[in-house]
Amino acid sequence: MSTVPLTLQARSPMKALPWAVPVALLLFALPQAIDPYKTILLAYGLVMGIAALGFNLLLGYTGLLSFGHSAYFGVGAYAVALIFKYFHVRSMELFLLGAILASLVVSALFGFVCVRYTRIFFGILTLALSQVLWSLAFKFYPITGGTDGLRVPTPTLLGLPLDTAGDKILFLARNYYYYVLGFFFACVLVMWVIVNSPFGKALQAIRDNETRAEFVGIHIRRYRFVAFLVSGVFTGIAGALWVPLNGLTTPDILYWPFSGEIVFMTVLGGFRTFSGPIFGAVVFNYLKTSAVGFTTYWQALLGAILVFLVLALPGGIVGTVVQLFPMLKKRFSR
Repeated sequence: MSTVPLTLQARSPMKALPWAVPVALLLFALPQAIDPYKTILLAYGLVMGIAALGFNLLLGYTGLLSFGHSAYFGVGAYAVALIFKYFHVRSMELFLLGAILASLVVSALFGFVCVRYTRIFFGILTLALSQVLWSLAFKFYPITGGTDGLRVPTPTLLGLPLDTAGDKILFLARNYYYYVLGFFFACVLVMWVIVNSPFGKALQAIRDNETRAEFVGIHIRRYRFVAFLVSGVFTGIAGALWVPLNGLTTPDILYWPFSGEIVFMTVLGGFRTFSGPIFGAVVFNYLKTSAVGFTTYWQALLGAILVFLVLALPGGIVGTVVQLFPMLKKRFSR
C-alpha cells in the first residue's frame, strides 16, 4: 500500500502524463504535416487557450462569471502596440513584460472593486468596467488610433535578428508558432500547479460553499482578488501573443462580444475540467473560421452550432468525454 497521502496523489502531475505527452508531441509535429495557414490558425487557438485558461480560474475554480475579460486581453494587446509606437521596440520579450505589467495594474484596479460582489452583480460590474476601456480606446484617436487601430510589425524573438527578407507567413507558421507553443506549455504548467495547490483548493472551497470556507479561516475577498489578478495576467499574456498574429490592434478586442467569445470557448470545452477551456478555444477558433468562409451570415450559423453543442453537451466537450469514459471502460471490461 502506498504511503503517499491521497491528497498528494491527486495533485501529482504524473497522472496527466499519459495524455499530456502525446498531445505535446502532436502539437510539436503538426506544423511539419499541415500547411502554414492551418498552423497559424492553430497558433490563434493556442493563444485563445491561454486566455480561456485564465478565465476559467474565475469561472470553473472560483465560481465567478466575468463578462469583462476582453479588457485584460485588450490591455495586453494595446501594451504591445503602444510600446512599439512610443519606444520603437520590436523585442517580443519586452512586449510580454509590458503586457504583464499593464494587465496586472488594470486587474488590480478592477479586482479591488469587483471581488466585493458575486453572481450577476460581479458579471455586470466586470462588463461595465471593460466597456469603459473600450470607449477610451475608441475615442482617444491620437493615442490608440481609434477604429483604425495601431499596426505592429513582426517582432524579434529571443533577441535574435529578424530576417526582413523572409516570408512573414512562414515566420508565423514556424518560428512564431513554436514561440507561442513554448509559452502555451509554460502557462498550462503554471496553471496546473496553481489549481492543484492549497491556494487552488481554497478557491474551489469558496466556489462550493462560501460560508463554510469562511468558517474554516479562508479570507474570501483576498483569495478572490489574487485569483482575479492571476486570471487577468494570463489573459493579458494571450493578448500580447495575439498581436503579431493579427498585426493590428483595434478597439474590437475590448468590446463586450469578445468577452462573450471567451465565455463560449470555456463553456464549449467544459469549465469543470482543466483542459476543457483549451480544447474549447481551439475548436471555437476553427468553427468561427469555417463559418466565416461558408456564409455571410456566419454569426447566425456559429450561434446555432454553439447552442446545439451546449444543449447536447451540457458538460462541454471534454466534460462529456470525462463523464462517459468511466462508463465505457466499465462496459468493455465486462
